[in-house]
Amino acid sequence: MTDSRPPSGRALNRDILRLAVPSLGALIAEPLFVLTDTAMVGHLGVEPLAGLGLASTVLQTAIGLLVFLAYATTPLVARRLGAGDPRGALSAGVDGLWLALGIGVLLLAVMLPSSELVIGWFGAAPAVTAAALVYLQIAWWGIPGMLLVLAATGLLRGLQDARTPLIVAAAGFGANIALNAVLIYGLGLGIAGSAIGTVIAQWAMAAVLVGVCVRQARAAQAALRPGRAGITAAGRAGSWLLLRTVSLRVALVVTVAVATGFGTTELAATHVWFAIYSLLALALDALAIAGQALIGHGLGAAEVDRVHAITRRLLAWGAVVGVVLAIIVVAGIPLIALVMTSDEAVRAALPLTLVVLAIGLPLAGVVFVLDGVLIGAGDGRYLAMTGVLNLLAYLAVLPFVGELGWLLAAFTFVYLGARALTLGLRARGSAWIVTGAER
Repeated sequence: MTDSRPPSGRALNRDILRLAVPSLGALIAEPLFVLTDTAMVGHLGVEPLAGLGLASTVLQTAIGLLVFLAYATTPLVARRLGAGDPRGALSAGVDGLWLALGIGVLLLAVMLPSSELVIGWFGAAPAVTAAALVYLQIAWWGIPGMLLVLAATGLLRGLQDARTPLIVAAAGFGANIALNAVLIYGLGLGIAGSAIGTVIAQWAMAAVLVGVCVRQARAAQAALRPGRAGITAAGRAGSWLLLRTVSLRVALVVTVAVATGFGTTELAATHVWFAIYSLLALALDALAIAGQALIGHGLGAAEVDRVHAITRRLLAWGAVVGVVLAIIVVAGIPLIALVMTSDEAVRAALPLTLVVLAIGLPLAGVVFVLDGVLIGAGDGRYLAMTGVLNLLAYLAVLPFVGELGWLLAAFTFVYLGARALTLGLRARGSAWIVTGAER
């Protein structure tokens, strides 16, 4: 039934912040894992640090592509919970856990023996390659645990619980620091100790989160065995989101590749732009995650008026947060240039790149929110297909881009603009509004 009571703005803000703020904390956990490893391995020498950089690039790419394990699970669980079926919600979440474990084991089996080949593609110096292999061949053993963390986090967010993943992420971060200190320095294991500590922390986080999910499933009398239909549904939803994620990754990689052709200074400035963009995207992604959980729950409960109200409120939040972040970036340009590099040429190139970044942040806020709303609605097929079209539109203008400023402007106004257009047109219509426990 449709809720006839218009939700108040204060209540909507409370619901959004209840999910977005803890989600932001949990999102920061993975970059902090990498930062901790980097800081500790950095004192072992330049070769281990460079090797860690290569290995982390491979691992972060794999995890980034598989984030759909959280994004697909959240709306499936939220819909059934909103429809008054907590048992069905937990069953869908448990199936997502089994899917994550299966993908993790398969990835381990394929990538562990392929590590030498993958690292060899980078063409690094022998000492750097050796360090990267040591780290990567250990770190792969933590991937199934990390994917379980993603799926369990998606399940709990679908249950409207963003606090538990935050607590576990914070504890995992603390454990990682302690383990790395003991293993790297105390036991003298070097870069291998860093990898071992991270693997242990990842599996410990997985054990705690899966334990929480299992307890809730038992309380709801949901089946703990994998269900073929449920895994198939999660896999189908996830496959569309995987295609969407690939299109996003390709757009970023192509941007870096084009900047590489402009020269070393331009590439360095692009790296700074990319690092800051990735950091600020966490705040916007937290709003998107809140949208996934709230929209899925609202559609499951057939509260169409509430779904529209949540969408409008999230869009306002996205635009406002984007403006605030833009102001911070512009005000911080002198400090960013000073902190990020000592090269005068790069410092001279940074103000233009950061101004373009700032101009695009309000638009990015709207895009991230719309993305989260449609993911929450289970509209993955539309996101995937338009994601490819948006990428093609961006690729079409790149041959005409001859300077770094124009490249980043193309990313901001052509690529993000195309995403805003396709997502906005969908959100204005009604095809994405499908109520009930199943889409």
